[in-house]
Amino acid sequence: MEFLEITKESKVYPGEYLLHTPTNQIVMCGAYKPAEETVRFLAHGRLQEDNIKNFQKLKVTPRERKEGLKRKCGGCKKR
Repeated sequence: MEFLEITKESKVYPGEYLLHTPTNQIVMCGAYKPAEETVRFLAHGRLQEDNIKNFQKLKVTPRERKEGLKRKCGGCKKR
C-alpha cells in the first residue's frame, strides 16, 4: 500500500479511504472541495472537515485488494 499526496488536480471521491496525517488514521472521505481546499471526512462516527494538505490518498494494488477479500466467516459451509 502506498500513500499519494493530494493536489487540486487529484480526483478524490466520496466513500474513498484517505490517511489523515495529523491523527495518523485512515478515514472515509465525505466531500472533496478543491476550490475551498478542504476535505470533509468521517472519523470515529463524526463528520469533520480539514485542509487538503493534511491528507494522503491510499493506492491499493489489485493483488492487495484481492488478498483483503479472502476472509469469510465460513458459517454457511457447515450446513
